[in-house]
Amino acid sequence: MALGVNELTPAQVSAVVCARNSIASIKECLQSLIDTGVGEIVVVDAHSTDGTAQVAAELATTVISDEGIGLGNARNLGIRVSTKALVLNMGSDNVLPAGQLEIMISTLVKGGLQGVSAQTRIQGSDYLAQGLNLWRAGRFAPGPVAVIGTPTLFDAELLRSNPYDATRKFSDDSELCERWENEFGARFAISSAVFLEVGKTNWDEIKIRARMYGVSDAEVYRCGVKSGWTHSRRAVSILHPLRVDFLEPLGNAPIAESMKFAPFLGVFTALRYTSWAKSMTKSSARPTGGG
Repeated sequence: MALGVNELTPAQVSAVVCARNSIASIKECLQSLIDTGVGEIVVVDAHSTDGTAQVAAELATTVISDEGIGLGNARNLGIRVSTKALVLNMGSDNVLPAGQLEIMISTLVKGGLQGVSAQTRIQGSDYLAQGLNLWRAGRFAPGPVAVIGTPTLFDAELLRSNPYDATRKFSDDSELCERWENEFGARFAISSAVFLEVGKTNWDEIKIRARMYGVSDAEVYRCGVKSGWTHSRRAVSILHPLRVDFLEPLGNAPIAESMKFAPFLGVFTALRYTSWAKSMTKSSARPTGGG
């Protein structure tokens, strides 16, 4: 990256937002990017039917379509047409408060990192919102990490030359970070920046999140086994949801909060494992073909 931290501003950032039927949040998401002063906004729309694409056409710099086959492919499409020095991958349900993108830029450049992410907080004060925020605070603490997830900020040139695996439906972040670390020693971190997340405080949305994580777990596990994972490495993968979604959030919270939200975290973890098991079953049941 040629520019220094004092030269990089939000104007040098291309925001890539992948969306599908996101009418409840897309306007607030894109307006927050405009207010922050990002250099361009690329929306990759998976044939939304609820007006998402129309809102994006009014607010974004560029709107392109994808076939909805997975986040890896969708993000690559947006990254490919981006033009700025940095790429911010952001969910259509994320809202960027003032000053937070500057924190991400500073963390990336000063740390000599290849990618950084931000913390996210759910808007709301009910039990589910509090439980999700306790989970997020315990799981996504600032500091060096092996894998970062959306919202993420990358050196655009590096990302364009080493894109996501287009075959990954949900585990694209894990695959990219692990590949970069193996190939050229890439380093990542979670910054102290905080994004907001809207429209995720009901059980239906929580089930969707757990299902996505479970499918991602299955993708990572299947690919790992094919690549020759040892039994101990397989065990690490199997225990990962239990550790990051249950044990770590509870261990980092005060005792009273741990007791209050242990049932919520237990259900979320169980839903994730259930999705993982279903995905593995479906994969093993598919015909392999012959020759």
